[in-house]
Amino acid sequence: MAFLVIGGTGIDTVVPVAGLPVLGADSARPRGPIEDHVSHTGACVALGLRALGESVQVIDTIGDDGPGRRVAAAFRDWEIPLRTAPAPAGTRRAVNLMSPDGRRLSLYDGRDVPGYRLPEELYRPLPAGVRHVHVTIMDWARHLLPSLRAAGVTVSTDLHDWDGRNPYHRDFALGADLVFVSGVNLGRLPGGGVGLGHPGLPAEKVVVTHGAGGADLITRDGVLHRDAADPGAPIVDTNGAGDAFAAAFLAGWAAGKGDGECLEDATIAGAYACTRTVGPDAFITAAELARRRGSE
Repeated sequence: MAFLVIGGTGIDTVVPVAGLPVLGADSARPRGPIEDHVSHTGACVALGLRALGESVQVIDTIGDDGPGRRVAAAFRDWEIPLRTAPAPAGTRRAVNLMSPDGRRLSLYDGRDVPGYRLPEELYRPLPAGVRHVHVTIMDWARHLLPSLRAAGVTVSTDLHDWDGRNPYHRDFALGADLVFVSGVNLGRLPGGGVGLGHPGLPAEKVVVTHGAGGADLITRDGVLHRDAADPGAPIVDTNGAGDAFAAAFLAGWAAGKGDGECLEDATIAGAYACTRTVGPDAFITAAELARRRGSE
């Protein structure tokens, strides 16, 4: 299956700090070097799919600026096709504060321009062969959902730290066949499931991640849980771990694997990503995934 990722490229500035929250001083020495990476959620999902041998391309907006040129160059190096429109407010950026225990505080510079619409020629018609589209929660991306539904492709999205109520996320939640969401702001239900705050959520599958607590897959048949996988090495960087999880789940789903296998693949891929600095080498290959599955 060919995949398309919409939105979610940019530059991450990663700052290693002694702990979170950062309090008590007007300046502090980081634990290590401050580094910039071409990253963000869409780029990392695409890298995760590519590492697993999947065909993937990306559509996004980037600025006519240094960060935008760096994003474009990285995609050329990665050999992932990137179709872009000019970002009116420039290339997106984020500053990620990383603590030694793997926790992260992301200060996201969305640079959204109210009312912006992606030029239709970038997504109509969809690139040849695309059968699944992963839509990141850029504000302009919500306006593509009806066209994607009309095109007959399946759609996934990652709602990140949605609380189940914030209306910003609702179009994405209601427009996807498969929803990923962090459980950090969701209330637990007595039966072990998660309250998504919208009883009409139409997704066939909702995957709720809990970091070191593993993940739940919610379907109409109930809740399936998998514990977090053993990363096999010290935690280095949790940036991109959720995107690695999503990419592995999507690849398994597209290949017709069962729910349990998809969830197992995803937890292994997410754990693997935590042992490496975010970037193209942080994402598990199909061969390594098969090896780790076989060793369990």
